[in-house]
Amino acid sequence: MSGHSKWSTIKRKKGAADAKRGAIFTRLAREIAVAAREGGGDPDSNFRLRLAVDKARAENMPKDNIERAIRRGSGDDKDGNAYEEILYEGYGPNGVAMMIETVTDNRNRSVSEIRHTLTRVGGSMAEVGAVSWQFERKAYFAFPSSELDYEKSFELAIEAGADDVTEEEGMIEIIGPVEAFKAIADLLHKAKVNPEEAELRMVPKQEMELEVNDTLQVMKVIESLEEMDDVQNVYSNLKMSEEALAALEAE
Repeated sequence: MSGHSKWSTIKRKKGAADAKRGAIFTRLAREIAVAAREGGGDPDSNFRLRLAVDKARAENMPKDNIERAIRRGSGDDKDGNAYEEILYEGYGPNGVAMMIETVTDNRNRSVSEIRHTLTRVGGSMAEVGAVSWQFERKAYFAFPSSELDYEKSFELAIEAGADDVTEEEGMIEIIGPVEAFKAIADLLHKAKVNPEEAELRMVPKQEMELEVNDTLQVMKVIESLEEMDDVQNVYSNLKMSEEALAALEAE
């Protein structure tokens, strides 16, 4: 399992990801609204919406909240805010490259908050394309091996066109090309597997490893960014060493 996935597991164990339930629901609602706006309000025919709704249900988001977000995105709720997806590029401490995905109804607020967070630690925003060339978008899934063992997961993933399947510490990860995302998700759904993570993520082509203290500093910046309502995901080229993960878990 990659270091970043281990960090996700650590956050879940520590409860950090659930510290602000309202903020999580806000983020999920925006994701649902954008999906409904792009592909319509029917999860059965809108694949992206189906995934967003499944993720919201996994977080125990109330049904009324989910339905309201769908109505807002599909245009049935005329009082809803208009959200847009914006991908920002930047550098954190020690030159770590970052891709910051946002869903916002106020891009000026978003860029101001992100710039402030980066500049106060010696980082900076970057021009479009200055950072993104260091990443490639991949289909990514992660779920406990108790839901589907490695052998069956491997067969399923390869059939769907995945590039790689790994198992470590009771978790299975599937990585593949963007084009295989729906096929993998559909086969997992058919196998009654509910992934803890299912997304198109930015994967660094090369990772940068830092000393433990420097790694912790970068992770604190990433956490600050992730806590913003407008921020959906933060990807970086930081390599998470076992020592750094142990230090993070001990905090």
